[in-house]
Amino acid sequence: MTSPTSTVTGCGSSACQCANTPEQASAATACINGIELHPPGQRPDADLLREMAYTELLRQQAVAKGLLPRHAGLRAPELGEAERQAIETMVDAEVRSPQPTEDECQRYYEANGPQFMVGQALHVRHILFAVTPGVNVHALTVHAEKALLDLTRKDALPGRFAELAAELSNCPTSAQGGDLGWVGPDDCAPELANELFHQKHAQWGMGVHPRLIHTRFGFHIIEVLERRAGKLPAYGEVRERIAALLAIQSRARALHQYMSLLIGEAQIEGLDLEGADSPLVQ
Repeated sequence: MTSPTSTVTGCGSSACQCANTPEQASAATACINGIELHPPGQRPDADLLREMAYTELLRQQAVAKGLLPRHAGLRAPELGEAERQAIETMVDAEVRSPQPTEDECQRYYEANGPQFMVGQALHVRHILFAVTPGVNVHALTVHAEKALLDLTRKDALPGRFAELAAELSNCPTSAQGGDLGWVGPDDCAPELANELFHQKHAQWGMGVHPRLIHTRFGFHIIEVLERRAGKLPAYGEVRERIAALLAIQSRARALHQYMSLLIGEAQIEGLDLEGADSPLVQ
């Protein structure tokens, strides 16, 4: 859900010198309803600035509700524990999220069975093309795709994977032909676990995975050498876990909608909050 923001800069004419360039806009002082979030010229990084904006939106909402006293200054105040508690109480009272029904829990179990498997493991090896600062990601992807094509050819020799791992992989396992040994869902990066264990297509079989897997470390070519089948627990064994997960998701959606409404009603300058993924206050 997206909501409009008010970001007014310059006189509105693109020909006028007062129109902000992207570089000038990035250094502008961000304000919520005329309240500055930071000192001029000391703009925080994007993530911290968004968190400060959400906090100030909630503080101003609490003031409007009579839960906090008005602030006399023109810059957002630091919140103490009492103020944060007052805001949390307000949010708890105003944000209602439905609890998951039994049918919803059952449907989630049926649709996401692989993520509840226990005891499953894969013996895998990989070739890592690491994404590091300054690397040409497009060129790296092309390089990795070329290696993947080489390995998935019908006439690929059995030792080819180990050769390419030793030649190309940015992982220390390159010295062992890329062999990672036996791994379970909790032993690898979440993106890798999701691809290899939690998706329905994760049971695609043995051999070289048909596409590159992108994780926080870079691009991986994965080969499954052996597989230990896991066991899917009965619904009753994981029902509470599913209910808790769905409740968290429901709460997050409700909070997102609540913050989107506050954003839509506020005058926001020097900052774009439209389309933010997680407008939550830590």
